[in-house]
Amino acid sequence: MLKQKTLRGSFSLNGKGLHTGVNLTVTFNPAPDNHGYKIQRIDLEGQPIIDAVAENVGDTTRGTVLIKNGIKVSTVEHALAALYAAGIDNCLIQVNGPEFPILDGSAKQYVECIQRVGIEEQNAVKDYYIIKSKIEFRDETSGSSIIVLPDENFSVNALISYDSKILSNQFATLEDMSKFPTEVASARTFVFVREIEPLLGAGLIKGGDLDNAIVIYEKEMSQDNYDKLADVMGVPHMDATQLGYINHIPLVWDNEPARHKLLDIIGDLALIGKPIKGRIIATRPGHTINNKFARQIRKEIKLHEIQAPSYNCNEAPIMDVNRIRELLPHRYPFQLVDKVIAIGANYIVGVKNVTANEPFFQGHFPQEPVMPGVLQIEAMAQCGGLLVLNSVDEPERYSTYFLKIDGVIQNHAAFKSVQVDVRFLCQRCARRKTHDKRSHNQQQDCRQCQHTGLFLKFHRSFPPDFQKQKPRSCDAPSKRLPVPPA
Repeated sequence: MLKQKTLRGSFSLNGKGLHTGVNLTVTFNPAPDNHGYKIQRIDLEGQPIIDAVAENVGDTTRGTVLIKNGIKVSTVEHALAALYAAGIDNCLIQVNGPEFPILDGSAKQYVECIQRVGIEEQNAVKDYYIIKSKIEFRDETSGSSIIVLPDENFSVNALISYDSKILSNQFATLEDMSKFPTEVASARTFVFVREIEPLLGAGLIKGGDLDNAIVIYEKEMSQDNYDKLADVMGVPHMDATQLGYINHIPLVWDNEPARHKLLDIIGDLALIGKPIKGRIIATRPGHTINNKFARQIRKEIKLHEIQAPSYNCNEAPIMDVNRIRELLPHRYPFQLVDKVIAIGANYIVGVKNVTANEPFFQGHFPQEPVMPGVLQIEAMAQCGGLLVLNSVDEPERYSTYFLKIDGVIQNHAAFKSVQVDVRFLCQRCARRKTHDKRSHNQQQDCRQCQHTGLFLKFHRSFPPDFQKQKPRSCDAPSKRLPVPPA
C-alpha cells in the first residue's frame, strides 16, 4: 500500500495579497503522519490554526476563504492544488496575514518550490476514499454540476461556458496528477473587465493587476469609462473598441482559463481531507459548487468510514487455501480463511466464501441463515495469525492464538452465498477517532498502548444480485464504535 507523504523541508514565498493588496509571506512546513493540511495565522495572538477542510469554508466570492472562530484565511486554493497534485498528505502552512499571496495568479511557484525541497515518504498508510458509484451535485440556478465516477485513479475534466464572444466554451482534462506541473500549474486566474468595478466596490482585488490575472475585455464600453477603469487598475489607457485579452503577458495555452478552473477544482477538493480515487467531471465549476461538492463527499466518507477492500477475483491470491493449510492447524469446518489477497508489514486482507452448505446454517437462524458472529471473529483471528506468521522465519514451527479484538463494526448480517472480506491490522499505538458534536468535525487523539494490541476490521461484500434483507433479529440499528483509521 502507498504511504503518506510530506515535504522534506520548509519553503517560503512572499508577495501581495489579491484582495488586501498587502505584502504577505506564506511558509510550508513538513508535518507528521495523519496531520492533514492545517493553516496557522502567525500574525495573530495565540497563532490560531485552522483545519483545511470543506466545513471551514465560509466564503467563496472570488476565492476560497477558510473561517474558524472569526479567523480568516483566503485564496488558499492554488497552494492546496499544488500540494494535492504532488501527493502530499500532511503540511503545516504558516501565513502572516488574512490571505495567501496571489503571486502570478497560478500554482507555478508553489510547484517549483515543492520540487526544490523534495517530498518525503512517511510511515502511515495513505488513506484513499474510493468512489464505488456515481455521486452528483447540481446547482439548477447556475447550471453548474459536478459528477464523480468510479475510476482507478484521480482525474479531472473541466468544462466552462460564458456568455462572451472572447471566452465562450472551453474544456480541459488532466488524466495523470504527475502532469500537473507541466499542464495545469501555470494557468492563471482570470477576470472580465465588467466584473472589476463591482469587485473593487466590494473591497476585493485590491492587489489585482495584469501581472497576476488574465483580464478579458469582451463587452465594449465608452472610452471614458474604459479610461477610468484603467486608472483604477494602474494600467495605460487602451482603445475601447479593441476587444480581447488585454494582458501584456500572452496566454500560456489557448484554453488557459479552463485549465485554471481545473486547478481550482483540485485545490477546493483538497479540502475533502483525504485523496480520492475517481473521475471528476465538472461543468461550469466555481468555488461555491466546488465547496458544496467537497462537503457532500465528506458526508459520504463519514457514512462509509471503513470501505471494503477492492480486488480482482481473477488475479492469483497471495496465499491460496493450500498455503493457508500449511500455516494454520485449522481444518474444515473451522478453517475460515480461503485466501489472502493483500498483506503488508502491519495489515492483511483475507477472504472467506460463505456458501449455502455451511454446517452452522442448519441450526443458526435456520429460517433465515446467518453466519454466527463468533465465527466471523474467528475468521479475523485466523487472518491475524497469518499476518504474524508472515513476519517470522520457518512459520510452520509456530502456533498463533487470539489475544484481543478492538473496533469491530457490523453493519449487515452475513447470509449464505455471501463473500466475507477480513482485514487485520496490528498497531502498537492505537489511533482513535472521536466526534465533536459542536463542530461536526472529525478529530483524532492518540492513546499510547501499554502493550502491542491487535486491531481488527471486518467487511462484507454482497454479490450485485444479492438482496440484502435484514432478518428479524437484526432490526435494531447497529451502534457505530469509534475505530482507528486504516
